[in-house]
Amino acid sequence: MKTSSLKEIKTGPAAYARYTGVFVGLAIVMFLLVVWNINSGSVHIPVREIARIIFLREGAGETTAYNIIWKLRMPRMITAAVLGGALALAGFLLQTYFGNPIAGPFVLGISAGSKLFVAVMMIIVLSYVKSVSSIMMVAAAFAGALISMGFVLLAARSIRQMSMLLVAGIMISYICTAITEFIVTFAKDADIVNLHNWSRGSFSGMDWDDVLISSVIVLATFAVVFLLAKPISAYQMGESYAQSMGVNVKTFRIVLIMLSSFLAGTVTAFAGPISFVGIAVPHIVKMLLNTAKPIVVIPASFMGGAVFCMLCDYIARVAFAPTELSISTVTAIFGAPIVIVMLIKKQER
Repeated sequence: MKTSSLKEIKTGPAAYARYTGVFVGLAIVMFLLVVWNINSGSVHIPVREIARIIFLREGAGETTAYNIIWKLRMPRMITAAVLGGALALAGFLLQTYFGNPIAGPFVLGISAGSKLFVAVMMIIVLSYVKSVSSIMMVAAAFAGALISMGFVLLAARSIRQMSMLLVAGIMISYICTAITEFIVTFAKDADIVNLHNWSRGSFSGMDWDDVLISSVIVLATFAVVFLLAKPISAYQMGESYAQSMGVNVKTFRIVLIMLSSFLAGTVTAFAGPISFVGIAVPHIVKMLLNTAKPIVVIPASFMGGAVFCMLCDYIARVAFAPTELSISTVTAIFGAPIVIVMLIKKQER
């Protein structure tokens, strides 16, 4: 009887009502955060004026409010939403790959590997060329993420305990950070300032070109991940089950790594390393939905990551204005306690 009722909760009308409630709730919170982010800051802009500027384009290019909204707050807010969703999705893919809710791009050293390669691009490559495009930065971050992930996978072949694998990821992160600091030691002062500001993690300074490039990359990758929902669901049931369903497990595992590294690398290239989003958000989403079905969790994780980063970016921007906090400082404050609770519950089980 207990099993039957549980099945009804997961697949019956109650489950669909729960899914609808979660998605509607996320959409409402996202809308409120959009208004809140545009409305608040060092210059307060009334909601009515925001509506006139966005929908009627009043004062185009002339008023201070128009320039603040279209050149500063809108690009920053959209980038925070897109990259936040990308981080949460990368975390979900890594948790699926390792079968553990504590896996994430920041903990496993993927973000540190991306940071190292972007630092090389910003310091060494820029000394020989005049400028580096956003695509080149994404490519460098992706390469760093893949190499770091390769070392983690090598460690995973001989380490079966997830706790030890996390330690290996942390050690890889320290190694990448040490190499980055070594490179910075011999960099020019101007390069050091730019790298320092970027490495703290921030959505500040985003423009519409950044919005366009990051959105195209992330949304295209999201579409690919969503189309893989069925094989991901089979993989969650075990490799043997996935093979019986026609999934080429070896190829599929490579695809998971490539997609997660690409998402994490894109985020690092544009906003720097951001902690705990990839771990905390998928866990919260699964808890709210009361399911791990990829067809539901994938879009919910993306929306949850967008909401989480929009909220954290708002706090980073206004909490101690005019001083701005790094985004990782805020995400760690909210995300770290969730990870601690997850570890305690896992140990209890």
